[in-house]
Amino acid sequence: MSNTRWRQMAAGLICMASISSPQYVWTLFTPALRHDFGTTAPALQVTFSILIVLQTLFSPIQGWIARYVHPRLLIMAGVMVTGLSWVLSAQVHSLAMLYLTYGGLGGIGTGIVYVGVVVLLMQWFPENRGMAAGAGAAGYGMGAMLTTFPIAHLLAASDWRHTLEVFGLAMAAVGMLAASQLKLPTATVHGDTAQTGLPTSQVVRTPLFWLMFFMMATMATSGLMVTSQLAQIAADFGVAQLTVAGMAALPLAMTLDRIANGLTRPLFGWISDRIGRETTMAFAFTLEAIALGCWLSLVHYPVAFVLLSGVIFLGWGEIFSLFPATLTDTFGTRDASRNYGLLYIAQGVGAVFGGPLAAWMHQASGGWYPVFACAIAGDLLTAILAFAVLRPMRARFIQQRG
Repeated sequence: MSNTRWRQMAAGLICMASISSPQYVWTLFTPALRHDFGTTAPALQVTFSILIVLQTLFSPIQGWIARYVHPRLLIMAGVMVTGLSWVLSAQVHSLAMLYLTYGGLGGIGTGIVYVGVVVLLMQWFPENRGMAAGAGAAGYGMGAMLTTFPIAHLLAASDWRHTLEVFGLAMAAVGMLAASQLKLPTATVHGDTAQTGLPTSQVVRTPLFWLMFFMMATMATSGLMVTSQLAQIAADFGVAQLTVAGMAALPLAMTLDRIANGLTRPLFGWISDRIGRETTMAFAFTLEAIALGCWLSLVHYPVAFVLLSGVIFLGWGEIFSLFPATLTDTFGTRDASRNYGLLYIAQGVGAVFGGPLAAWMHQASGGWYPVFACAIAGDLLTAILAFAVLRPMRARFIQQRG
């Protein structure tokens, strides 16, 4: 049984990696897309926001469908829709159609795969939910590490249409093969805890759920401000064309970011399994705030730009392991898919602010300082809430449940 669940972990990670590029390499396409469509940065960033918003808004529906359809079939469908979104995007000639294909279809497809894999892996590893959720999310966070340089090279050698088509077909093929290996755990894996906990109808009526929602939305906002604007930030500060150890600073930073964004999820998930969810949150969120401040101060230097961008992701990506594990610890496994699907909408709320609002603030102020000030303030606020509010509130709730 031990070997079986590790094989399931491997298959889930491959599924996640196959659908990670639409979010994490979006910034590589934005210069060419802006030029070809003759549009502004805020208008183009609506595509990214649609992707994230639909990815998250569809999550509760995915959680509901998962009660009646085998996860393997759902995740296979999600992978296929994600690959199709890139293939169709390669054919569009208007911004509205880009919204529909890259944003709409991409958001639905990635949402199906993301929530499906995370919840499935938490079922296979009930004693280490933080690690399992983090490992699944790591596949998503690190997956684009494998495609960043190839996509950058193909973009330089051809154009964005050909690149989308080639990698869209590749992600569908790889993801479908991995998803075909997924299956549900037997009762011996999750024991008698499989159906314990509160139904979603009761979960959404608790202040505790909405506190977690607010905290996750705030952290998602600060992180997405960086992930969706990284290329523009690099260009504005004059480091996009510089090199570090013979490699271009921007794709190198993006590759390091993928590594850090992936490692932080199982790492902090594992740490939280041992020292507590809220303590880990407070530390990680404060780390991101400090890294953002240092990065802004040293962003003109290519080595600092590359290294500190990785530290930023190290302090941000763990929200995708800490929050689902905390949610399931608190409310049980009975409606885990639907509960996390609803909480994951917070990522979509963050996308509204992290993409277009960040671009608008930059355009209105003529600089990145107001954007970074908002992100740092959000990080520190959430760190305080984790330790001073969430920890005692959750302890009282668990005690009352008996």
